[in-house]
Amino acid sequence: MLGRLQNIARIEELRNRILFTFAMLAVYRVGCVIVTPGINPQVIRDFFEQMAGTVFGLFNLFSGGAMEQLSVFSLGIMPYISATIIFQLLTVVIPQLEALKKEGEQGQKKINQWSRYATVVLAAFQSLLIATALEGGQFGTGAVINPGWGFRLTTMITLTCGTAFIMWLGEQVTERGIGNGISLIIFAGIIVRIPSGLNQMADLIRTDQFTPLEAILLALLVVAVLGGVVFVERSQRRIPIQHARRAVGRRVTQGGMSYFPLRVNTAGVIPPIFASSLLMFPLTIRQFSDSPAIQQFIDTYLNPGSFLYNGVYVLLIIFFCYFYTAIIINPVDVSENIKRFGGYIPGIRPGKKTAEYIDHVLSRLTLIGAVYVSLVCILPVILSERFGFPFYFGGTALLIGVSVALDTVGQIESHLVSRQYEGLAAGTRIRGRLAR
Repeated sequence: MLGRLQNIARIEELRNRILFTFAMLAVYRVGCVIVTPGINPQVIRDFFEQMAGTVFGLFNLFSGGAMEQLSVFSLGIMPYISATIIFQLLTVVIPQLEALKKEGEQGQKKINQWSRYATVVLAAFQSLLIATALEGGQFGTGAVINPGWGFRLTTMITLTCGTAFIMWLGEQVTERGIGNGISLIIFAGIIVRIPSGLNQMADLIRTDQFTPLEAILLALLVVAVLGGVVFVERSQRRIPIQHARRAVGRRVTQGGMSYFPLRVNTAGVIPPIFASSLLMFPLTIRQFSDSPAIQQFIDTYLNPGSFLYNGVYVLLIIFFCYFYTAIIINPVDVSENIKRFGGYIPGIRPGKKTAEYIDHVLSRLTLIGAVYVSLVCILPVILSERFGFPFYFGGTALLIGVSVALDTVGQIESHLVSRQYEGLAAGTRIRGRLAR
């Protein structure tokens, strides 16, 4: 580990990329504490303390805590994620978008451009709704200092520009930094809560609400869960592909063996995000409803930690795992691509049989991944509700944190390997010249 850190320090390009990434994330965190003009931040904080288990709590998680004080980055990167997911779904429904996606890099650039435009539209619409809700008193009385259209337009412009700036910031990190910029922004918003969580744990130990032995057991459990998540996220099923010999002019290329990798958790963190959003809407309705019947029904059947709530949560995760995996990987397209490049799966006939085989493997793998994601997401809820363990991060945040960390570390290692290969090639060329 120490040797890798020394290698990072020696490689100027990699060092500059990492420093640039930290600088951009620092800019993002500064923006998260700049309050939107015209509001009372204390009223907003009090509101979010009451809405910890609702959809507002989920939005606050992905905004890195910016929404609980209504900063200029309150909307976070969620409008961009929503726009991207919408266009991914539309590529399955609209043939023109599907054809554009198959054009390669140029087609993907066009879809990304439309996603950016959709992000601005969604951010403007959401910010106008927030401004209207602030004036209406849904966030508490006294939240707005000077209500009116001036406040609404100012809030809409401020929050929309904040989202556009975060989107630009993420793209800059992706191009000039290390790792995926959008993912790192969400990751920064999650890990910034670790110090406050540790401080709350220390307060529980000091007040004898939590014993040191229980804290050690909790730490060991967290380490074990992290190890399991890392293991599964790096696991994959590799389907062997045999390539036949091909004659290109007078040259005959030798056939070989390659692999088509299928991740255990192909859908990533999208299923728990969708499932959490759907289940949090009834809780949000309960907060704003004055009907005793609705409040009693939600408290009885959809209370977080109840058996029915957990059961519906797991079923939704499994459904979205299959749904999103089907959008990402099309076995028919994969089969056609394998056949087009002169490959085949040993023992499987090309064409329809190959597509059926890939679909069969992917279905079983998706079931394993869905059960794994469900366990990771449901474990903190069970331990917190049934045994009183103080969990400050849900399974969704844990999956996002581990996935982004693994991806970033993988990109750093790729830079190190690439630089070592370039150095080895340069040394070989120099030795060849000296020998001549």
